[in-house]
Amino acid sequence: MTDANGNAAAYFVDAHAQGSAAQKAAFIDGDRTLSYAELGEQSARMGGLYANCGLQAEDRVAMVVLDCIEFPVIFWGSLKAGVVPIPINTLLGTDIYEAIFRDAAVKVVFVSRELLATIEPAIQRAPSIRHVFVVGEAEHGYRDFKHELAAAEVTETTQQSPDQVAFWLYSSGSTGRPKGVKHVHASLKATSDTYGAKVLGIKADDVVFSAAKLFFAYGLGNGMTFPMSVGATTVLSAVRPTPDAVVGIFRANQPTIFCGVPTLYAAMVASFDGKKPDGFDRLRRCISAGEALPEEIGLAWKRLTGVDILDGVGSTEMLHIFLSNQPGDIVYGTSGTAVPGYELRLVDETGAEVPVGGIGELLVNGLSAADGYWNQRATSRRTFEGAWTRTGDKYERRADGRLVYCGRTDDMFKVSGIWVSPFEIEQAIVSHASVLEAAVVARKDEAGLEKPQAFVVLKKGADPNLVGAELKDYVKDKVGKWKYPRWVEIVDELPKTATGKIQRFKLRQMGDQS
Repeated sequence: MTDANGNAAAYFVDAHAQGSAAQKAAFIDGDRTLSYAELGEQSARMGGLYANCGLQAEDRVAMVVLDCIEFPVIFWGSLKAGVVPIPINTLLGTDIYEAIFRDAAVKVVFVSRELLATIEPAIQRAPSIRHVFVVGEAEHGYRDFKHELAAAEVTETTQQSPDQVAFWLYSSGSTGRPKGVKHVHASLKATSDTYGAKVLGIKADDVVFSAAKLFFAYGLGNGMTFPMSVGATTVLSAVRPTPDAVVGIFRANQPTIFCGVPTLYAAMVASFDGKKPDGFDRLRRCISAGEALPEEIGLAWKRLTGVDILDGVGSTEMLHIFLSNQPGDIVYGTSGTAVPGYELRLVDETGAEVPVGGIGELLVNGLSAADGYWNQRATSRRTFEGAWTRTGDKYERRADGRLVYCGRTDDMFKVSGIWVSPFEIEQAIVSHASVLEAAVVARKDEAGLEKPQAFVVLKKGADPNLVGAELKDYVKDKVGKWKYPRWVEIVDELPKTATGKIQRFKLRQMGDQS
């Protein structure tokens, strides 16, 4: 941050809007572009728009906005005004939107026109909401964002402390109810100074495309924080990132950095049919997060594109990746080592450090840690322990210092008295030539003992009867006879959050009912 103002928008927006990158495209959205100068001017009008609405500093506003050039205008303009924006998953159901609106007591909602029908009932049932701005053509008497922003007065970027809360994100809900995670202004620069600069190595001439959307922490860093820290360009897309859609974006924009999730990489590898599509020639860096990347997918992607995937681990609570493979230091099947600027610990149930070869919960210490959860004090106290943040993830420490993902703390279980990692079994299953995806959870047998159950998505053309019978013996040979899945259920898809994380609690419910 600058000495004069700890407001993150002063660093990420104003410095470029008034500097050498002023006329450069900050964002490309189809046939629309937004330069850094235009972002600076339009975001400065957000203060005037809020004044017209009677909003004050620290009031909260919800963003149910697709990835488009209006998103950074609203987000950074809110920070400039001292108003707290809350980007929200655009794939939720009406009841969840209502719960978030009520929990956060939001006063203003920004919504993409395409999503209005879903959230309109939630808006009507949330008593705190005063104004609704539609991004796109306004209807039903709601306010037109484009028109009202253009008519609003330009205001100065407000003075903020680096430690003031800047924005909230709601956790992805992979274990159930989303939690409001509060982040301060300084956290944004902390992630760009660490992962962005020291692992991703982003440069001013990079063109970034993140299939992971801006509404959650991973996408926010990929698509805004990192490129904006150096004056680079981001390609935005509101459409669902299917393999065909992503390849189309590559052909049109030729990004140099691609940010995906394991599910998408697996689907793209399968869709390439052994050949690299057009548009990938400038690609120099790929990253993955959300869930651990299977070794088979990383190796296949490298063979097809010539570019490694930097598999890493982050969280909403830490804002971005803090554990990662790094350029020139990649071992597929591991999550790598600590990102420079972060400290990591693996601890057992008593809080003692686990030895090499041991499995423990991962704790992380870094400047991007959240300020806590909103309205969930007990959960905040369990998660944030002084400088250390509990991740809820179990890892194994290897002799070379690398960490290997074993699963969530509530996903691990014992078979025959031995700890079993669902992810280890999943890696074995997806290495089968007919398998696209797999997820493993614990299920009790007739004696009440926990055993692995596998949910498997097959590649096109695979025979479900044949593959299902094969997989048990296949896993026995790969990872051990006691670890094989006692039940194998072939499914069309796995339940996931919008970040690509498998919702294992839903699979456990499915297993209990079968």
